[in-house]
Amino acid sequence: MVAVVGGGQLARMMAPAATALGVHLRVLVEDASSSAAQVVVDAPVGAASDAAAIEGIVDGATALTFEHEHVPNDLLERLADAGVAVRPAAGALRHAQDKAVMRRRLTALGVPCPRWAPVADADDLRDFLAANGDQAVVKTTRGGYDGKGVRVVRSAAEAADWLAAAADGSGAALIAEEKVPFTRELAVLVARRPSGEVRTWPVVESVQRDGVCAEVVAPAPDLHPATRDQALDVAVRVAEGLDVVGVLAVELFEVAGHDGVPTVLVNELAMRPHNSGHWTIDGAVTSQFEQHLRAVLDLPLGDTSARAPWTVMANVLGSALDELTDALDDVAAADPQAKVHLYGKQVRPGRKLGHVNVSGDDLDEVRRRARDAAALLRGERP
Repeated sequence: MVAVVGGGQLARMMAPAATALGVHLRVLVEDASSSAAQVVVDAPVGAASDAAAIEGIVDGATALTFEHEHVPNDLLERLADAGVAVRPAAGALRHAQDKAVMRRRLTALGVPCPRWAPVADADDLRDFLAANGDQAVVKTTRGGYDGKGVRVVRSAAEAADWLAAAADGSGAALIAEEKVPFTRELAVLVARRPSGEVRTWPVVESVQRDGVCAEVVAPAPDLHPATRDQALDVAVRVAEGLDVVGVLAVELFEVAGHDGVPTVLVNELAMRPHNSGHWTIDGAVTSQFEQHLRAVLDLPLGDTSARAPWTVMANVLGSALDELTDALDDVAAADPQAKVHLYGKQVRPGRKLGHVNVSGDDLDEVRRRARDAAALLRGERP
């Protein structure tokens, strides 16, 4: 049995892989109507911050894993000391929980990152701005995701509220990073098991809109072989250097390099299945969800080869429909090969409600088909 903290769509999408492997899945969900609770039979309700709830779900479990990083680290350390296989372990997970911890460790490992510094007050931020072109990306060290906890500033005054909250303890500590002049965003998914076996999927391009992933193209088109090799090497170095067990998503900036060969900088990490890997459900021999279960159970890892020359994942972000299932007839009629994955969530503007995967030989056609299917699910006519 695998115990999972978090009842969102990532835990929901682990369920089919667990069923296929014959693995019992127990998921700690936030409420009985959450995305995972709709499809997982063993889904007790409890908060990720509730020690008793987490201790309850690990009873009889082979491993404990997560669909988000917002879990008390000291609790995980106590569970590990008591013999629970926490994967990824607390020592690894803290690098996905705290951006300052992550940046310090990646810098020590020699992993390419944007220029950065912790900022405790306005003077720190002014010094950073002066040294980095009078522009910076200020981030909360904890709690940010999907564009939240991130602010581009040109003066310390533009972050005054965050600085005040950090100073009085009501808000998270802050770091400043250079505003990277990237050409596009890439991502690498890597899986690692306790015995040390590592597998990577093809490097993908991630297209963001308003700070949220809208589209993923696998593999990343027109990617220089040297850039691809660097991205894969960086991902493996991070997984091994941080002792990650399970799936790790390494989000990257592609930037101009020497002699016309682009290079990469690490932007963010996620130690769990990730939006940039949803294409693998239909586009790879082994999906990220099956691979994550294999990894945390220390089973041999699966083949990560792509099933088609191109796969495009299009997120469904918000909808004019009350029920996305109302569009299934139209999607299936328009494109019988489109693979729809809905999360069972209540519709809200901009919310991740599902995604569509389309694979094929022609990238332009595959991208168009994925976008058209996602548009139908949003209640639009492409």
